[in-house]
Amino acid sequence: MTCISPPAQKNWWKEPIERVELIWIGIVVVWGLILTLMMPVWHVYGEQNLSTETYRTTPADYQAKAQAMVDEHFVRTEGDRQFPVVAPPVGSDVYMVARLWDWWPILELKEGQSYRLHLTSMDWNHGFSLQPVNINIQVLPGYEHVFTVTPNKTGEYSVVCNEFCGIGHHNMVGKIHVVK
Repeated sequence: MTCISPPAQKNWWKEPIERVELIWIGIVVVWGLILTLMMPVWHVYGEQNLSTETYRTTPADYQAKAQAMVDEHFVRTEGDRQFPVVAPPVGSDVYMVARLWDWWPILELKEGQSYRLHLTSMDWNHGFSLQPVNINIQVLPGYEHVFTVTPNKTGEYSVVCNEFCGIGHHNMVGKIHVVK
């Protein structure tokens, strides 16, 4: 008999399974169950996944909320393009807008205090990557992503777009200042 010739019995699936094969099948099933059960454990206790709320929105509605926050909590402008810097009160809702090729506005948050950060895109898919802490969220147009952020260290943090969004993608860097 060769590997090309048909099996001796037509009902090959009725052949008994070898002991070694049964052991490997058992190992695979047990390992699969362990990994499946560990996913919710890693989510809750491993602090690896960010829990977000997501709501449907329109660009006009979201832009109005973000502009109202900027108008109410404006502190100064910063950079070559004179981006507004806002210092919202502790515990408030703060808004960042992703649009070709900006993160708008610049936020000034207090160390050790919690804020509800809202994100959306006005045009294309963008990626919110907060560096150097490595928080990553895909930001989609038409959806408002909300999560709680509590800065634990003062400094200047960069918000980088990590989803290719066109010719100016490499310039899409925003800022979050954390102050005492």
